[in-house]
Amino acid sequence: MNIEDASERDLPEIIVIYNDAIANSTAVFSDQPVTVERQRAWLNARLSAGHPVIVARLDGAVVGFASYGEFRPWPGYRRTVEHSVYVLRSRRRQGIGRRLVGELLDRATRAGMHAVVAGVDAENQASLRMHEQLGFVQVGRMPEVARKFDRWLDLVLLQITL
Repeated sequence: MNIEDASERDLPEIIVIYNDAIANSTAVFSDQPVTVERQRAWLNARLSAGHPVIVARLDGAVVGFASYGEFRPWPGYRRTVEHSVYVLRSRRRQGIGRRLVGELLDRATRAGMHAVVAGVDAENQASLRMHEQLGFVQVGRMPEVARKFDRWLDLVLLQITL
């Protein structure tokens, strides 16, 4: 498996992974599928801001992607970023997410970031466990802040200081 910078040619595979997460999980607190135009704008905005978007490629196919971006828009937060990571459903629990997040942490360190934040659905035990194994600590829980699949969801905030 190779981890490399994403490009526009990866958008169709990124969209498949992301829209599956939207439709079938609470990893994304949205019920609106994304389009090529929206993901292209997202990719260009991340890259223009100097934030990485990376993909995990296995046998030429994208099997996961990850990125980080601005945590909050005020200058005092400029050294804190929030990340996201998504893995193709058939490739989960194979260490792909762990490798992607590890690469993001390395890049954040090299970019002079101080902290990385993650927001995870409280019921997503696999993601919570992976983050904790990578050194993230739970710093907060926000009960019933999102609604999806006709139920309220809690958001767990995790953080690692680099």
